[in-house]
Amino acid sequence: MKKVILITGASSGFGRVIAEKLSKEGNIVYGTSRNPENYPKPKKYKLLKFDITSFVESENIVKKIVNENKRIDVLINNAGIGFTGPIEEISIKDVKRVFDTNFFGHIDVVQSVLPIMRKNKSGLLINITSIAGYQGIPFGSIYSSSKASMEHLGEALSMELNQFGIKVVNIAPGDYKTEIINNRNDSNLEKNSPYYDVYRKCIEEWSLNMSKSRNPVEIANLVNNIIKSRNPRIHYIIGPFLQKFSVFLKKILPEKIYQRLLMNHYKL
Repeated sequence: MKKVILITGASSGFGRVIAEKLSKEGNIVYGTSRNPENYPKPKKYKLLKFDITSFVESENIVKKIVNENKRIDVLINNAGIGFTGPIEEISIKDVKRVFDTNFFGHIDVVQSVLPIMRKNKSGLLINITSIAGYQGIPFGSIYSSSKASMEHLGEALSMELNQFGIKVVNIAPGDYKTEIINNRNDSNLEKNSPYYDVYRKCIEEWSLNMSKSRNPVEIANLVNNIIKSRNPRIHYIIGPFLQKFSVFLKKILPEKIYQRLLMNHYKL
């Protein structure tokens, strides 16, 4: 049976690759983008104009899809932006922008979709989070915090929605080769900043690692398998071995030793 699927942030990165995979599988796929006119028109799925930070457009998007299909079977909360910088020198305006996109906007979409899923007594929510959400990353604190918030949101939702037959899954990817390398927002520190040298080294290392990282098709294949699964897990961690292993190490190592490993890795 074809699934009716809504994917936020489907103009590039994970969202686009997931939309392409799921539409090829025969599903009815709707993606969203702030500026869909800036991207090639997809052949097998629709790319709708939608600003997830507006907090007024999600209800209209959901109504459009339901009017055309009578239901929404799967919501994939994927839209997000990267952001780095030392906490002392970042602006609260930037922090709010990250959380509006990576967290609060998704709550708004979820609230619009859930009445439809409850009525149909079935549904699946998939949150694309990040391995960074499992640990505080130096100079990546705001991004890590926003993804950690999505992890906890998914955990709570999985319990709240169980009675309605709605499943919730969190997928936490590590580094993958997507447009986030170019779209990430890095703080423009002055050279006299006490953080300047070590911060520049960190973001150069991140960019180098991501440029050589894994194919995002892995995430699309995992999403497809989860949609087909009758009983998916709540948490999936996927990516390079060392990044996945770091999540395990945090659980078993004394906190000071684990923190020292991270600091050595980032040369702090």
